[in-house]
Amino acid sequence: METQSALPKIKSAALDALEGGDAAIRSEYEKSGAWGMLTSIDIHGCNPETIRSADEIKRFVVELCDLIKMKRFGECTVVNFGEDEKVAGFSMVQLIETSCISAHFANQTNTTYLDIFSCKCYSPVEAAEFAKEFFGGSDYTMTYTLRK
Repeated sequence: METQSALPKIKSAALDALEGGDAAIRSEYEKSGAWGMLTSIDIHGCNPETIRSADEIKRFVVELCDLIKMKRFGECTVVNFGEDEKVAGFSMVQLIETSCISAHFANQTNTTYLDIFSCKCYSPVEAAEFAKEFFGGSDYTMTYTLRK
């Protein structure tokens, strides 16, 4: 017997695009006349040594920008702070010609919270897969929003 949920099925171009991968996301970006795109990536189970190294975080930024073809503007800022262990860890900001990339690296959970915002289209799946591999994560969740 088939059961039916009382909750309505969610249908959206964004969900369809995620299922279709980067080609579908790029198509949606172009068809919608988007001004930009924000991708948020939460990477779980990261390598503690990597996310606690300012040098590694800076190297990540350079390699990510090269991968997604973003031109860095100025120096990458990486600061370690947080008195409360729940939020303690490095935070990073890198301006790019088309906006910015930022992240927070939570020591307590070994989780990376990465945001990429740009008015130039890029591959969010490629960025997420690269970040997961770089930080040695076990898995990630990714959302993106087209900005209009």
